[in-house]
Amino acid sequence: MDALTRFHRSVAGGDDEEWQEDDILGDTEGLCSLSPLQRLYAFAACLVAGLALMMLSLIVFARPIKFALLFTFGNIMAVGSTVFIMGVNKQLRMMLDPVRVYATAIYVGCAVFALIFALLIHDKLLTLIAIICEICALFWYSLSYIPFARRIVSDLMVKLCDTEL
Repeated sequence: MDALTRFHRSVAGGDDEEWQEDDILGDTEGLCSLSPLQRLYAFAACLVAGLALMMLSLIVFARPIKFALLFTFGNIMAVGSTVFIMGVNKQLRMMLDPVRVYATAIYVGCAVFALIFALLIHDKLLTLIAIICEICALFWYSLSYIPFARRIVSDLMVKLCDTEL
């Protein structure tokens, strides 16, 4: 165990046995050779890189194809960063949970379509439409992790737009 992990555990409190039970990374111990602290660093690095790509995409917003590439790859990196925390199998199980399977399918489909429209077809309008749908699907997918958030947004849409999601 390295010094940073011991320091982190001493700050968080508890001994090694307590830490292992409460550790969010405890389930993924056998999945890779990275320590829990290294996985947290990898998660943070991947998330920051994804967010940086999404922010950089705003610079080239006038060029929809470059915007779509930067934004979509940044988005995929940010969403995929959680694989370092919980592992591939658990991430896929959560994404394919009946609560969020439709949002996952729409998000992945829109990301694929955005890349196809940007790289193969070179159609700016279709690329922008796919990016807008990707953002909406990611928003709806993210709401599934917050208790009652989808219901609140749906009720708000009914009141504001006289429609239901």
